[in-house]
Amino acid sequence: MADMLVFTLSATLGAMGEFAGHERRGSLAWPGRSAILGLIGAAMGIRRNGDFSALDDLGMAVAIFDAGTPLRDYHTAQTVPSAAVKHPQSRPEALRRGRTRLNTVLTSRDYRMAPLYGVALWDGPLDEIKAALERPVFQLYLGRKSCPLSAPLAPRRIEAGELEDALAQLRLPPWREGAVARQLVADEGTLQGAVTERRNDMPLDRELWHFGPRQVSIAPVEIRPAPHAEAAP
Repeated sequence: MADMLVFTLSATLGAMGEFAGHERRGSLAWPGRSAILGLIGAAMGIRRNGDFSALDDLGMAVAIFDAGTPLRDYHTAQTVPSAAVKHPQSRPEALRRGRTRLNTVLTSRDYRMAPLYGVALWDGPLDEIKAALERPVFQLYLGRKSCPLSAPLAPRRIEAGELEDALAQLRLPPWREGAVARQLVADEGTLQGAVTERRNDMPLDRELWHFGPRQVSIAPVEIRPAPHAEAAP
């Protein structure tokens, strides 16, 4: 039996970042390691330039109950040609120095509507994380600040022999009861008979926004959490 912490991520809109270009910022189908560690850090009151080392050894798995419906939001933005302003220290400075030599470009941001995920953690300060998720220090959101969570995370300490058994004990939001997870993503080597995929979501430097690659295992599953009335206390 393994000791785990499980919780639910639900939002009206979510944005799980991928490589960010200037004209388009995409969203993947499930939150990566950096997104979940950032959310946990926010709950614990760790700022972006703070010390995340207590979370380095966390094992992690994500059950995809609903990847959400893709949504694209279009923007117009002003840009400054590099020939007009050399080495600006900030965007406001670039716009101020560029003055009339500005361009207008069309940009887009991708979101996922009504996503729902279950998360399992192990090998870390689970009691501390559970307490923080119940009473977070900072506002929690799923990806971007425009994507606040739509339900409490309902963290639970679980003892289970398999990841699927642990995630079956999640407490889903009342309006999502009956949802079934069909795909499970976990640290490489965690799942039997899984395919392997590379994901650039290992945080290296949060101030500079640098991330490195890691391998994850992806397997088909059928996880059906019980309704609240049937869940164990």
